[in-house]
Amino acid sequence: MKFSKELNLILKARYPIVYISSFEEERLEYTINRVIKNSSNKPIYTWNFIDGYSNTLIKPKFASKNPLQALELIETISSPTIFILKDFNKFLFDLSISRKLKNLLPILKTELKNIIIISTEIEIPKDLNGMITTLEFLLPNKKEIKEELLRLAEGIKKEFEPEFLETLISSCQGLSIEKIRRALSKSIIKYGSINKKTIDLILNEKKQIINETQLLEFYNTDTNFNNIGGLEILKKWLKNRKESFTNKAKLYGLPSPRGLLLIGIQGTGKSLTAKAIANEWELPLLKLDIGKLFGGIIGESENRIRNMINLAEALDPCILWIDEIDKGFQEETKTLDGGTTNRVFATFITWLSEKKSNVFVVATANNFYSLPIELIRKGRFDEIFFIGLPNLSERKKIFEVLLTKLRNKNVHLFDLIQLSEKSKGFSGAEIEQSIIEGMYIAFNEKREFTTNDILEGLKYIIPLSQLDSKKIQENQNLALSGKIRLASEIEKK
Repeated sequence: MKFSKELNLILKARYPIVYISSFEEERLEYTINRVIKNSSNKPIYTWNFIDGYSNTLIKPKFASKNPLQALELIETISSPTIFILKDFNKFLFDLSISRKLKNLLPILKTELKNIIIISTEIEIPKDLNGMITTLEFLLPNKKEIKEELLRLAEGIKKEFEPEFLETLISSCQGLSIEKIRRALSKSIIKYGSINKKTIDLILNEKKQIINETQLLEFYNTDTNFNNIGGLEILKKWLKNRKESFTNKAKLYGLPSPRGLLLIGIQGTGKSLTAKAIANEWELPLLKLDIGKLFGGIIGESENRIRNMINLAEALDPCILWIDEIDKGFQEETKTLDGGTTNRVFATFITWLSEKKSNVFVVATANNFYSLPIELIRKGRFDEIFFIGLPNLSERKKIFEVLLTKLRNKNVHLFDLIQLSEKSKGFSGAEIEQSIIEGMYIAFNEKREFTTNDILEGLKYIIPLSQLDSKKIQENQNLALSGKIRLASEIEKK
């Protein structure tokens, strides 16, 4: 495991204070104990605020509810020792604690002692930054999950079929060992076994965990490419990459696709496309609320972006949908919040460039010119597509798709050609609204709606292309300049 090697290296290199973040305290503590036993076999003293030191030769519960006394003990022990301090981040901003840590620094280095702080989040005062080395204890990887599943199978005297075991391992990715145990125990109680129904229980567990983060939303979608009118160039690009995350593609030597940036005005199908990709590729869809990345506490935003990345990577392969990314990382606001946005942005684009996980990022933006140049340069995304206003044939297809949903058996009664001709300059969302307007007209007259009702509905709606024609033209000109790819053919004037 990468974490074990890294921790072992840090301890051998005499890093005095190590700070490890994880939601799996029990598994983390077990791993730390195993690393130390296999390398130096130093004694380990463990402290928490309620129980104090639970495994020293001193009196029971020594330094209970006294973090300063917990540090003072470190001075009195002269032999090489590891001190695990749980939730100690809560005391680091206290002057007496931070000063004591600074005083302990030379003692830790010369006497081969290490302090390991473990917590669910990283909170370090600026004056201690240079003293403390941070590590992240990630969720279990496939190998660890497999070992846990095989242990469980042995315990219940069950043998998993190889194919089912692989499916079970993939479904468990993104869960802690404890959560996996709970889900499987629930399956045994509910179904008397671990079987295909277990996968649904695990999926529900994942949804709950993701939604609890308040950053990511596990998004269910039944949208496919047939629900999207037009965008044939973009659809073809996506269809060519449908099998990109399979073992077959890996053996062929194909690199996994990184992601896609979709530019275009509101209502042209960017969000619909993100949903359709997940459904067509049969991958889970995670939606990021980019506004919730930014917290009020110093360092909180940086923690949130790291947590988001870790969770998304733990669920790979998956689709990460970032809607309206331009609102989170606008060029003109990056320097107005004390550098928080800059730090979050730097973490995000570094991950985009260097990620090895099978997380396909679909980012959407309404305003290309507000995006930082670092985000749109090559290497962040595989491609940038412009989704413009639908052309004549696309508008016809949009009307057909929408009317099929509403009146499947009577689509032939509508004049799709006339509707598509009269709706020039309308986005897909505006076309949908015109149909709704037409339905209201007919409903109030207690009859079935017709082509004429929709035409009347078109008259009631002022499309965005008329309200902000300058911005629309700028976007169209950008696409025609060849700087970004077109998702479909531009309608000829």
